[in-house]
Amino acid sequence: MSVGWTQVLLAGLWGGLVAVERKAFLQAMLSRPLVAATVMGALLGDLRAGLYIGMLLELFYLGTANLGASLPENDTVSATGTAAAAATMAAATGAGSTQALWSIAILLFLPLGRVGRIADRLLEGYMARLARVAMASAEAGNLSRAVRQNLWGMWPHFFVYGAASSTCALLGFFLGPLLEQLPLDLLRGLAWAFPAMASVAAALAAQGSHAKRAPLYAGLGATVVILAVLLSTLQERR
Repeated sequence: MSVGWTQVLLAGLWGGLVAVERKAFLQAMLSRPLVAATVMGALLGDLRAGLYIGMLLELFYLGTANLGASLPENDTVSATGTAAAAATMAAATGAGSTQALWSIAILLFLPLGRVGRIADRLLEGYMARLARVAMASAEAGNLSRAVRQNLWGMWPHFFVYGAASSTCALLGFFLGPLLEQLPLDLLRGLAWAFPAMASVAAALAAQGSHAKRAPLYAGLGATVVILAVLLSTLQERR
């Protein structure tokens, strides 16, 4: 098995960039799961995996959003890590990207959102200390030093989450050959698990809207997702 180190590097660069964009720079929604995962898939040569995983995670995190002062799960690292792993697993197997691989990647790497929340909490303390030092520098008239200190506050996010995305991409290359040993019936079940997870994510997103008819919208959303995936599957088999 050969590891695509270029893909591992690209995964780290994109994962680090969107982590910085999410927290401290630009904030143009590039870090949303749909965008972050889709671009990750495109960079690693598997646009379909990135797009489908991004859509599912976007719906999932819309429905489980944290409100108020509580720190939410890091949906960005969950999206980039899952998409990176799915793309490299497909590359390692050589059999192409499949719904079974997407399901496995989601089941294995979705918990990155909670791990990212812990890392965010730790990094928040570091950034708060730097902000106080930068404020003191600005008050003393040393603006250039204050700017440098603010920039230093961005780098930990880049390195921590870039390393996380690279690690997921690397793990995908090692997991790919192992997945080829799974029974065919299990792989078929995992393939059907993906539209099931997508329908649950759509229902969660609709339910989380708190609309008056949220249960109805949840049911309709789940039905539409199931029908869309079934139609796509039938077309691929022709």
